[in-house]
Amino acid sequence: MSLLLPHHDGSPLYVSNSAPELGEVVRVRLRVPEGYGPLRAVRTRSNPDHEPEWTDAEVIGEADGWTWWEAPVTVGNRRHGYRWLLVHEDGTVEWLNQTGLHRIETLDAEDFALVAYPAPPAWLNDAVMYQIFPDRFARSAAADERETPEWAIAAAWDEPVDPVMPGRSQQFYGGDLDGIVEHLDHLERLGVDLIYLTPVFPAASNHRYDAASFERVDPLLGGDEAYVRLIEAAHARGMRVIGDLTSNHSGDRHEWFQDALGNPGAHSERFYYFRDEGNTEYESWLGTPTLPKFDWSSIELRQRFITDGDSVVARWLKPPFGIDGWRIDVANMTGRLGDVDLNAEVRQLLRETMLEINPDAVLLGESTNDAASDLQGDGWHGAMTYPAFTRPLWGWLCRPTGAPYLDAQGVERTEPWFFGQPIGGIPRYSARDFVDAMTRFTAGIPWRVRLGNMQALDTHDTARFATNAPDDVVPVAVGLSMTLPGVPVLFAGDEFGLVGEDGEIARTPIPWGTEDAPGTAERLALYRDLIALRRAHPVLGTGGLRILAVGDEGFAFVRESAEETVLVVAASGSFEAALDEALVPGLARAERLYGDLELDGGVVRAGGPAFAAWALPGVAVPEGGAA
Repeated sequence: MSLLLPHHDGSPLYVSNSAPELGEVVRVRLRVPEGYGPLRAVRTRSNPDHEPEWTDAEVIGEADGWTWWEAPVTVGNRRHGYRWLLVHEDGTVEWLNQTGLHRIETLDAEDFALVAYPAPPAWLNDAVMYQIFPDRFARSAAADERETPEWAIAAAWDEPVDPVMPGRSQQFYGGDLDGIVEHLDHLERLGVDLIYLTPVFPAASNHRYDAASFERVDPLLGGDEAYVRLIEAAHARGMRVIGDLTSNHSGDRHEWFQDALGNPGAHSERFYYFRDEGNTEYESWLGTPTLPKFDWSSIELRQRFITDGDSVVARWLKPPFGIDGWRIDVANMTGRLGDVDLNAEVRQLLRETMLEINPDAVLLGESTNDAASDLQGDGWHGAMTYPAFTRPLWGWLCRPTGAPYLDAQGVERTEPWFFGQPIGGIPRYSARDFVDAMTRFTAGIPWRVRLGNMQALDTHDTARFATNAPDDVVPVAVGLSMTLPGVPVLFAGDEFGLVGEDGEIARTPIPWGTEDAPGTAERLALYRDLIALRRAHPVLGTGGLRILAVGDEGFAFVRESAEETVLVVAASGSFEAALDEALVPGLARAERLYGDLELDGGVVRAGGPAFAAWALPGVAVPEGGAA
């Protein structure tokens, strides 16, 4: 089924300014295919201050079989939602919002949205992110001279990951920051340009999310000096580095917590939620006693963590470090406990402080489920979130084998891990389900913020995608991560074909020296080629998205701008799409970019897993409709 329908999204083709000020008039455009209607009127419906406001659209011209309508929208609120109203000559009424066309009225939460908060850094839209778990990436020679800490269980680099507690959190391979510096050539060859490091603070675990201090880098990683060396070396290659910060909790060894534990009246006791008069019982992350939860009603905590000039957030953004932003761990739970909800205050303070120090720094929040309510542009530039891309992609492309593995308690399981959901493994989805999930979970997020969401096949918190995915669908998955709206993410080791049955088993040391092994060399080449595709075509970062055809085993879409169009087809099996010049202007001039599928008279057929992309001319916009 092809989808030749009216279209609008938040990209520059359709929105004159994605970073408006309050009170500014933004010109928005609707693109309607020839012969659709006829339409008697086209209007926008906004909802400033929760009271509907209407503007009339006018036809500004026709181009390549499409009629373009344009309307003014005055930005009344920081998040200003709007939708399109289409009135047909026969009296039919349709509404267009971020979920598509509807015959009945639609939800405000799913409107298109203009955001009048300061814009994200422009570089984020062009970035390809590489996530590093420092203990498992690489060891420098200096690591051999450091003693194993008292909490750790030493492991040789080629030793398998121990899946059972306490090994899960205490097995220690000794990767360090200078080890990363020594392998920046590898990252440069891949083509990535944004390094995201999980925490580097001293802690009593291999993951370091239980920080004992936010004031220094763990000496086991090389200390502050090694961090400076890494950041400077990355910057010299045109790469950026972002850190990982736990705003929901500290570790139980942190000086703030230790000062208050069992010590009523302590200066820092209001930083945490103590439940008894003796300060011995306290709230923690999901009941984990080593992760005591912050109480963000404390003004002093806000000052020391965020707002002061020498705060935790500020310190690492300034020289001599100069990191390029933060990924905030457990952002969704930060400031929330029962009837307390200070999340918006905290994320806005984070954003304000970062703007003061470095307006070009990025702020990403972890919100692993439906993140729409928090992703309205007031704080996070985007999120590490899974339901709009990662989970439905697994459901569509994974085919679990039922291979046994051990969980944290040493119990053997054959049911594949699926993001902690007790549903009996990985659900079976079609390509249509994937597209529907992507639409559903981005419908409530402004386009500008959606572009900042992290699109990962897996992360340090998940099983590896390749564990349950056949080799022939990996190019499909990687290709989609590089071509759909959002920030592509590789978890270190994906490019080596690493596997792991859950989020901690997947934290495997990188097998340096195996790059030339046949399977590994092929996987590395796949990533290099598809990252190069992303980097060579700016439309894949900021262009609009239009779905062209959807079936059970595949779908086709275009990313569009006035400068260029990229046509993409992704399939898991038998799929056919009949495309034409009406649906895809410039189709006859398509040039192959990737894959071996053929455009035979506009018909593209896949007989099995396939990913293909073609370059087309940019979208023609009538004069008077500035793109």
